[in-house]
This record gives sequence, C-alpha cells and structure tokens, in this order.
Amino acid sequence: MSAAQEHPSAIPLLSRALHQIRSTPPRIISSPATQPRRAAVALIIRVSPPPNFPITSDNTSTPTSSPALTEFFQQDWVNAPGARPEILFLRRERPDGSDGGRMSGIGPGSSEAHVAFPGGRTEDGDEGGMYTAMRQTWEEIGLDLAENAYTAVGQLDDREITTSLGKRLLMILSPYVFLQLTPHTTSVDPASGTTLHWVPFSELLPESVLAGNSSKHVLHERKPRWSNVTVDASSRLAPRHSTVLRLLMRLLVGSMKFPAIVIDTSYPTDVHTIGSPSIDGKATDEKRGQVEQGSHLSNLGRHSSLSKLRPRRRRQELKLWGLSLGMTLDLLAYMAPPVLSSAEGSRRGSLLPPDSETEAMGVPAMAPSLTSVFPRFSYPDVNFWIWVFGKRYREVVRGWEASVRAGGVNDRRINWTGSALNTFYAAVRKALLLVIVVRAIFVLIGLVLGGWFLFFR
Repeated sequence: MSAAQEHPSAIPLLSRALHQIRSTPPRIISSPATQPRRAAVALIIRVSPPPNFPITSDNTSTPTSSPALTEFFQQDWVNAPGARPEILFLRRERPDGSDGGRMSGIGPGSSEAHVAFPGGRTEDGDEGGMYTAMRQTWEEIGLDLAENAYTAVGQLDDREITTSLGKRLLMILSPYVFLQLTPHTTSVDPASGTTLHWVPFSELLPESVLAGNSSKHVLHERKPRWSNVTVDASSRLAPRHSTVLRLLMRLLVGSMKFPAIVIDTSYPTDVHTIGSPSIDGKATDEKRGQVEQGSHLSNLGRHSSLSKLRPRRRRQELKLWGLSLGMTLDLLAYMAPPVLSSAEGSRRGSLLPPDSETEAMGVPAMAPSLTSVFPRFSYPDVNFWIWVFGKRYREVVRGWEASVRAGGVNDRRINWTGSALNTFYAAVRKALLLVIVVRAIFVLIGLVLGGWFLFFR
C-alpha cells in the first residue's frame, strides 16, 4: 500500500482552511497606552509534490502575479497523489533573551528544545504587522516573502503575551499566514544557531480528521503524539536571583506541566531542487544541507566527499509547545472544526490532548489553543483549588459555547479567549496563594512542635 493510500491527503482540509482564513477578519487587539509593544510572526505553508512527479518549467516558473487560492489548489502538482502540505518551524539554539524567551515560547524554567515561527518585534518604521513578519523572516532565515513565489493568505487572531500567570501584558502578537505558490523553495540563509524544519500537517492532525472524521476507517489514533513539558514553577513565581526563595517555592508549589506535541524532524527538507530545476544533483544536495542544517554554502567545501553533503535523516524529536503550539492549533482549528456535541465519540477528531487532565481543565472545544497556556501542577491539591476558584472561568466558557451554538454572532465581538485566560489565571493565583499560606502555616506549626519536643519535653 502506498503512502498516499495509508495516509489520506490533507490538501482538501488545507484548501478549506486557507479560504476561510482569507475571508474571515481576525480579532485585532489594540495595544494599551501603557504597553505599546507589538510583534508579528509568519506561518509559512507549502505543498511538497511527490518525489516521482514530473516537474515542468510551467510548474517551476515564478508566477508574475499571485493566483487565486482556488486556482492554486487546482494545479496538477498540488493534487498529485502523495503531495504533502507542510508548515515551517524554526529551532533556535539561543532565542533572543530580551523577552525572556517568550517570543519563542520557552520562557524561564524549562530546558526543552523548542520550535518557533520566524518573526519578532515591531520596530519603528515598520508599516504594519505583516511588514514586520516579512522583514523578520528575511533577516532571520533569508526568505523573501515579498517575492511572487509567496502570497499572504491572511491573519490569525491577535494574541496577548503576558508575564508569568498573566499578571502583566508584555506585547501583542500578530500571526500571519503565507503560502508558497511554487513546488520548490528558494534558497535561504538562516542565522547562526537556527535550524529549519518543514513538518507535514499529517504529523499534527488526528488521522480521524484526515479521514473525514470517519472513525470506521481509523483503527487507532497515532497522530499527533501528545506529551508534556515540565517547567519549574519557582522560576515564574520567585525572583531570579533569590536562591533560597526559589528553593522554598519549589518545595511549596512543585512544577508545572504544559501540553506539547512531539514532532519528528527526520523528514527530508525538500523533495525537489531548491531554485532552478536544472541544477545538478551535487548542488541540490549542497542546498538541501544548507536548509536542513542552517549552514552556509561557503562551509560545504570542507567536506571531502559527496556523501557528506547529503543530509542525514537523523531521528530527532522536538516538542511543540507554548506560543508556537497555540498559534499552530489556531491554524489547525480551521482544518478540524470543533465538535460541540456531547455524544459519545464526538471528540475523537478534536485537537485537544486525549487525557483526563484536559477534561478537568474544561478547555473549550472551539479554542484548543488554550491548552498551550493552561498548566497542570505536580501537586494534586493545587489543581483541586484551581478548580474550586475557577467558577468564573467555567461561566465564561459556557457563555462562549452558547455564543457559538447560537451562530457565532457574539464570537467576533467579545474577546472570549482573553476573558477565559484572565479568569483562569486569576483562579491559579488564588489557588497558589492559598496553598502557599496553608503550607507555610503547617511548616510553622511543625517547627514549633519540633522545637517544643526537643527543648521543653
């Protein structure tokens, strides 16, 4: 059985999603006067033809003008059996520390390697969020999204980047979606320490969604592979340079676990020649190595044989979590519409992690991206008190779901995501305060009883 038969194509889902993104106005969050900082990232999508598909000059020539999405998805190489839609992620070894790693989704207290989208902060002189995303992509990986080989599809909803536990707004982040219109990717020049990874959507979508939510054709869900990223809670609750206080907070609160999707980076970076289709095999391998490893062509002369120029398919796994996971789930939500029915099996095609912890958090089905910012604590009593204080959050979620069932009239008018985050993190802060006070009281009582037993008995 061929790969195309084993894995249903995600092309129809991608076509529907991009058409909907282009026709749906995003929710724009205005920057408050007290915090005007903004940032933008680029979600770059391409369709990789099957290796044996004959690429002609008509396919490889750069279009003089951007075709309509409908025309793009009608092309032969896009609809060829085995064509694979992919999305670009970056792995940064040393993310910009000016924001504490939040633009990369890492933040303090985690040692996990993390993937992100190209992008960064808006600078003076930028003409808007899309200009920022395009400029940052060019500066970071050398990919010019202003070329006719790419088209801007639209924008996803703005996201608020806050300090730990949502106490203070840092900046507003705007994600923009771009589509590559040609079967080959132009050559790139990644910054030092940056690696590019093209990940198939089949790694991110449940197989039941790819199969048209027909569960009888899916024996078991293999994708996506959900995991967790553990973050030291003391790194987000205690001062960075106070070792004693951080140790105390670590004992009192424990650690936090954030959901993550494990992605396999052993896929070949490109199927066809990057650039002109007439480039010979050696040059192809050189440029493939440049894209895969983030190296410069000038360094390739150090290798002594052609075999060293071929990218090794090293089995490497990265975890997609934090802001990058949230924006990815926002995009995937257009490909896998939420199921609000409570009937058995209705969540089989959901983008939510298939575990009881997600159920306990009450993450709304229409906003799976909220799972990326909702932590679970290692101490069960902390999670219990979050649930106790989360009554207001659950009311917001019920109102959100009622709005969607009523036709979504209020969905674009009310910032449901922001309200849900604010109320959830308010419950987290109350729960942590209560747990810390109660534990401190018990520790004090233990010290008093221990002192009395040792010195007065």
